[in-house]
Amino acid sequence: MDVIVIDTPQLGDRSYLVHDGRVGLVIDAQRDIDRVEAAAQEAGVEVTHVAETHMHNDYLTGGLVYARKHGVAYLVNAADEVAFERTPIADGETVRVGELTVKAVATPGHTHSHLSYVVEHDGQQAVFSGGSVLYGSVGRTDLVAPGHTVGLTHDQYASARRLAEEAVADAALYPTHGFGSFCSSGPATGAGGSTLGEQFTTNHVYTDADEEHFVAELIANLTAYPSYYVHMSPGNMAGPGEPDLDVPESLDPAELRARLEAGEWVVDLRNRVAYSSEHLKGTVSFEYGNGNSFSTYLGWLFPYGKKLTLVGSRADVENAIRDLSRIGIDSPDAALGEDPRELAPDAAVSSYPRVAWEGMAAQRKPGEAILDVRRADEHKASRIEGAVNIPLHELLNRLNEVPDGRIWVHCGSGYRSGVAASLLERAGHDVVQIDDAFDRAAEAGLPIAA
Repeated sequence: MDVIVIDTPQLGDRSYLVHDGRVGLVIDAQRDIDRVEAAAQEAGVEVTHVAETHMHNDYLTGGLVYARKHGVAYLVNAADEVAFERTPIADGETVRVGELTVKAVATPGHTHSHLSYVVEHDGQQAVFSGGSVLYGSVGRTDLVAPGHTVGLTHDQYASARRLAEEAVADAALYPTHGFGSFCSSGPATGAGGSTLGEQFTTNHVYTDADEEHFVAELIANLTAYPSYYVHMSPGNMAGPGEPDLDVPESLDPAELRARLEAGEWVVDLRNRVAYSSEHLKGTVSFEYGNGNSFSTYLGWLFPYGKKLTLVGSRADVENAIRDLSRIGIDSPDAALGEDPRELAPDAAVSSYPRVAWEGMAAQRKPGEAILDVRRADEHKASRIEGAVNIPLHELLNRLNEVPDGRIWVHCGSGYRSGVAASLLERAGHDVVQIDDAFDRAAEAGLPIAA
């Protein structure tokens, strides 16, 4: 048995191709299935089955498209009321995939109908746990509905023990979430690999012998998650189509200017340093290629159903189109290029100051507001004295709460403050972006409260 990991760091998830050298099974495929096709071709195996552990909340699946395109079985929990034909599978049922035996195990918690799969070959076992047992934690339990969270957290605790009964301790563990995904809860480690037995001694779902304590602690530590999640599960239940990943023709300057003047969503993909120094007025900065924040935060803030235009290099636009397709933002328009004055010569350009903490300490005048756009839990743990907290994901709905006058905007690293500064400038505010790590604030002499 061999397991090929297909990593999607942009969303903090993994898909898997498990095979016996000839025949394979794909588990939790992302929507851009060309990566799965390439992995199967490189391994020289025939995929006969595609399986879902659950109807995902953080991305659109490629499982249905793959199954239809290649004429293979699509394993989906029989309890899921989906709008397409599938091969239903239920708790305890087994499927043969070449020489592999694949057993479905009900592991509710992340969702009500969550399944894990125990795959066996010649005495070797692998557990594909989806959003159940992760490396160091479990999948979050508050995505179905508020009234279900407590019950699902109890289910998650019980499901971890069910997996421990169904698989041997040295079974390799392959979760879908836990590598930066907001679908994970608690201290998920994001490790490269683990076994079920290793989790018995390192994962709080196993080490906490008091179920009520585990439930209370997990729920207390749940934080905000992206608003685009509300679209994902319904989209997966309906059955996503194949995305168009082609880069469109570049908009002409007049059309780009018209969209800016109309207040449409025009997203600049350049790095935040270049953006702050000069950009087309009315654009919003979502830097591409710096970490894995782009699709998460654009998806969190972008009003689904609206027209989206991407501005940047062809490579960045191409990658951004792929990333956004995974969360159901399809076929954006594009203006290709990185020089604002060439893209729309007759459009207004703008800029704003960008400083480190020392710059704020030296230049900020008394009474000028400091705006912290980190999450509320981050602000509560440690903050600059007197800073106003409006989390980035709430900013557009709370613009009326933004203080008057010049605003110094910060976050934890500089990415979110870059987005926030561009949104505030577009709304008419006088902004300075603090592009620095929050951990350096005290070193620069800022008063810290905790």
